[in-house]
Amino acid sequence: MEKSIDSIYNQYFHDIYRFLLSLSKDHYTAEDLVQETFFRAHLNIEHYDGETVKSWLFSVAYRAYIDYYRKHKRTVVKEQGFFATLFDKKKLLLDSLVTKEEIEEIVTLLDSLPDKHKYAVLLHDFHGLTQREAAAVMDIQQSHFKVLLFRGRSAIRRRKAGENE
Repeated sequence: MEKSIDSIYNQYFHDIYRFLLSLSKDHYTAEDLVQETFFRAHLNIEHYDGETVKSWLFSVAYRAYIDYYRKHKRTVVKEQGFFATLFDKKKLLLDSLVTKEEIEEIVTLLDSLPDKHKYAVLLHDFHGLTQREAAAVMDIQQSHFKVLLFRGRSAIRRRKAGENE
């Protein structure tokens, strides 16, 4: 691998942190999991198989979260506006012109989805991973990922349409 772990850390820290924060809903847990992710990446860099660095790190992060979740098995109260603080507001306004209200609405809709559907939507639509990369992160077949993504998006659309009626 041509990149050092330090440059990978600097380049992908914020993406991995936002992903883990969106899963754990806790700043301190997300920080711990980011450190665990990069520690595991450092230990296993020789097993890196040529996929993109970003998707490989998301796979490592997802597995670190799953390990943490299985170990702690606790219910975390989901705050209404946690997602609005995840993105740099300037970038958000320039990239997508989405208002704060729309973000809060999307967060509420995402929180109502089953976990697998939520992970699929987060990885693909919010973190920009391809379907193949996101399926690898979740350790499922790409065809199953497509089903989860479709169902997640459909549920969001149905709930949104129900609110507008």
